[in-house]
Amino acid sequence: MPCHDHRTPRTRRPPRSLHTVTVVLVLGLLLFAVTAQSAHAQPLRLAAPPTIDQVLTNVTAWITGIVAAVATMFLTFGGLRYLLAGGDPGEVMKAKGALKGAGIGYVIAIMAPVILDVLKNLVGAK
Repeated sequence: MPCHDHRTPRTRRPPRSLHTVTVVLVLGLLLFAVTAQSAHAQPLRLAAPPTIDQVLTNVTAWITGIVAAVATMFLTFGGLRYLLAGGDPGEVMKAKGALKGAGIGYVIAIMAPVILDVLKNLVGAK
């Protein structure tokens, strides 16, 4: 009986988390490329807003856009993580956490006009 096993060794596969990170990075780069392309297509022109009301409206629009973009990223990341979990309960829980974070982000983005109205009433802008 031989002491050593002379079969060819199997090559190790990278862990699923490495695949997830790779997919998320590729999607992020694609999103960045599309955003950069649209930024070059239209020059950014900023004008000084004349009133506090206009400033609050602009700030709310920016914050809403940023929160919605981050929530979309969490939704994408959570969905990919859920798909690649392969039944692993720990990965499924992490994916559900990311999806829950996306839902909270969308709720905050939807509530931005209400928050704007509260701020307007606090500073006296009508």
